[in-house]
Amino acid sequence: MSTYLLPVFAIVIGVIIAFVTKKQKSMGTKLLLAFSGAFLLALTLFDLLPEVYYHLDAKRTGFFIMCGILLQIILEFLSQGVEHGHEHTLKDDKKFPWVLFISLCIHSLLEGFPIHHHNDMIYGVLIHKIPIATLITTFLFHSNYSKLQIFSFLLVFTLMMPLGSFISNNIILASEYVDYVNAIVIGIFLHISTTILFETGEGHKFNFSKLLVICFGVFIANLI
Repeated sequence: MSTYLLPVFAIVIGVIIAFVTKKQKSMGTKLLLAFSGAFLLALTLFDLLPEVYYHLDAKRTGFFIMCGILLQIILEFLSQGVEHGHEHTLKDDKKFPWVLFISLCIHSLLEGFPIHHHNDMIYGVLIHKIPIATLITTFLFHSNYSKLQIFSFLLVFTLMMPLGSFISNNIILASEYVDYVNAIVIGIFLHISTTILFETGEGHKFNFSKLLVICFGVFIANLI
């Protein structure tokens, strides 16, 4: 049950943080994003990547990982990089952002596939989801969308990752291809996490703090 509930709690926590911080992007959110990127990358390398290489031949695994990287590049083009912390406000746009919404839902749906078979991955995705949910909620608060549109956006986005886990765990056809999907998800995780880690911070002090939280994220992942 925690497989389905923890991602929902992560989104709720992110929404609460966005509300409490009064719609302002804080340094703490950026550092949490850096920690989540390092933690997610470490768990992918320590846990998910060896498992996929064990079940698939090396060349095929590399091919699907590359497909995941290319897919994430396409999704980021559509979502403008919200997955790794780029927040773009559309203050004068009241039209519902369908392209952003669909790309984020696809991203979140795929993230749910490896969680059941790799229990440690749920912690990586969970920690990654909190700052992302905060940034997305902040983006929505700064927009001119109606409260119903904002609520619907967040509700469907919240349900996508548990839906991905449900499909991979309960649909026979999906389980036959779960290793291929996991390889694609690895590519997605690699692209997102490395983008977060390699982006330049705002000043020397922030970069030093970012370095510390990155090292801490890798350390914690190694203990799991």
